[in-house]
Amino acid sequence: MGIVKISEDLHDEIRQASSAMARSINAQAEFWIKIGMLAELNPELSYNQLCKKLLRAQTPMLKELIRE
Repeated sequence: MGIVKISEDLHDEIRQASSAMARSINAQAEFWIKIGMLAELNPELSYNQLCKKLLRAQTPMLKELIRE
């Protein structure tokens, strides 16, 4: 784990978004980073398609949770 320095304005935006999305500030930042990386690697995909791609990548973990 590392430390990433960001502006106070961006931190405030992350805080507001995390509250609205019921995520921690770190989880919101991580989500935006993952979506941003996917968007750069897949510019032809829409936001919804990127979210589906991200969910598919997490499927093994979800399957494990369902089994419990």
